[in-house]
Amino acid sequence: MPEGDTVWQAARRLHGALAGKVLTRSDLRVPKYATADLTGRTVLDVTPRGKHLLARIEGGLTLHSHLRMDGSWKVYANHQRWTGGPSHQIRAILGTADRTAVGYRLPVLELLRTTDEHRAVGHLGPDLLGPDWNPDQALANLLADPTRPLGEALLDQRNLAGIGNVYKSELCFLLGVTPWLPVGALPADRAVHLPTLAKKLLEANRDRPIRTTTGRRGQDLFVYGRAPRPCLRCHTPVRVADQGDGSRERPTYWCPTCQRGPAPTTTPLRGTQRRTTN
Repeated sequence: MPEGDTVWQAARRLHGALAGKVLTRSDLRVPKYATADLTGRTVLDVTPRGKHLLARIEGGLTLHSHLRMDGSWKVYANHQRWTGGPSHQIRAILGTADRTAVGYRLPVLELLRTTDEHRAVGHLGPDLLGPDWNPDQALANLLADPTRPLGEALLDQRNLAGIGNVYKSELCFLLGVTPWLPVGALPADRAVHLPTLAKKLLEANRDRPIRTTTGRRGQDLFVYGRAPRPCLRCHTPVRVADQGDGSRERPTYWCPTCQRGPAPTTTPLRGTQRRTTN
């Protein structure tokens, strides 16, 4: 799943390939925008906002996309073969004289007036990798519902933008609490440190091809994707269970020894078979 750091990387690649250049090809393969033609317009910039991508285009337009679980943007030189997936998965093509950006499996793709960008991203909390970052506001947002499980609160982009399932599990491990601990029960000294720690993790990984939270070569993550292997600190088997509101549950990893707080009494067998995602 793309998180704030990988979306930041995607925006940087797209900006480097398209910004300041005139579009020579435009193909939006969603019914609502199938007849939209952006050719002849200059791409002004490509900006990340949490997990959202905003490509601003001459004439007051913004192409908004969200990668969700498995969407991606690939950039190719014009002589390169496209390798991001079968052609029926392509949702957008933006080409210039020397580069082509291809959007695969994009579940969200819409063309907005730039003045209406708030319709797409106005609900987001402070962006961990953005100019609007405000740790005090992020913490206040998280604590606004003190009974909510910490893991769920971290994934709520209205609280702070950029954390996905990997960072949720890793942050809870580094804080020494389970993702099911109510936010209000988080010790004050750890709560005040949480926004800074989250920002530090994403900033450290935004320029890396392989995400790491441990600093250990070959052991990139403390708990995410590691069940039922031993915890890197105490060697207790890492556990996994789904967390969510029932309609959108996510695999959540934790160490029952290193992390204090409530947790499911059973671990689904299928969870131990999940593939590690970096």
